[in-house]
This record gives sequence, structure tokens and C-alpha cells, in this order.
Amino acid sequence: MKIILASGSPRRRELLAEAGVLFEVIVSPAEEIHDASIPLSELCEKNAELKAEAVAVSNADAAVIGADTLVWIDGEPLGKPKDMDDARAMLRKLGGRSHTVCTGVCVIFPGGVVRRFHDLTAVHFLPLDEARISEYFEKANPLDKAGAYGIQESGELIVDRIEGAFDNVMGLPVAKVVEVLKAGF
Repeated sequence: MKIILASGSPRRRELLAEAGVLFEVIVSPAEEIHDASIPLSELCEKNAELKAEAVAVSNADAAVIGADTLVWIDGEPLGKPKDMDDARAMLRKLGGRSHTVCTGVCVIFPGGVVRRFHDLTAVHFLPLDEARISEYFEKANPLDKAGAYGIQESGELIVDRIEGAFDNVMGLPVAKVVEVLKAGF
């Protein structure tokens, strides 16, 4: 079965390849929803489905994987920052606190069978002052990452500990994805 990852995320490509999955990439043109009135897991799964649907419509012979990762704190979803000022504000908000990372996944199989699921990870940040935030930004680009950080890129500068799957924080709960792909439709 042909597998397509409907994401331009280099982290998702890396995680799926490391799991031994053979796939191609077609970046989804779908627009994400960022509506705090929708429960976190539902919001992430819906965004993942929008991304997968946009690619599956012209690739009916493939299993299409869509994914969406959000950082959630104080009842607010944090997506990718608009600019460096927004990124700095996000890290200030996260500093010294705990938040939830949710990755929603949708796999659309040939024949239109849809499997949606998500994974949650608690992330505990170290206290962050302006110097620490600047040091982190010197080592990692925050602009293409939910919550303005990538745990795999100098995460030790900002993250105290996590409870849950590291790969989920990176953007794809790989074990769950592989399990769904193997189970098929």
C-alpha cells in the first residue's frame, strides 16, 4: 500500500523514516483551525483530518497521514508563532510551568476509511528569563514549531522533564501511527 505523509514537517519525515515506513511527502494545503472553544484533542484530530483530506482527494489509492501538533496552556492553543516577538511571548508564557502537547493524527485509507487518534504529553519547562530565551533562539529556530520550541533542538535549555512520548512532542506519535498502518482498514 502506498503511504503519503501530508506534512512538510522535517521532524515528522524523520520520525516516520526512522520507524522504517516507506512513504512519500505531499504537503497539504489545508488551513488549520485554532479555536480555543474546541477541546484540545478534538481540535488536533480535526486539523489532522483536514490536512489528510486535502491530499487524499487526489490520492485515493494511498493511505494518507495528516497530523497536527498544538501546545495547550491556560485553555489556549499555541500554534506556530507569527514572528520572533510572538515566539518570545510564547516562551515567556511557558517558562517555569507545565503544559500539554497534543498531536492529532488522521489516516485516510484507500476506500475512504478514516482513523483518527491523538496522543498527549505533559511538558514541564524550566524557569526562563530573557537571557535563556535568547540563548535558546541562538540554537533553534522557533518559527516553524508549535509553542515556539522543538524539544529535539537544544530542548535541555528550556525543558525540565516530560511525562509521555518524546516523539509526540516532536510532532508524531510514531508507535500509534505504525500500529494503525499495520492494522489497515
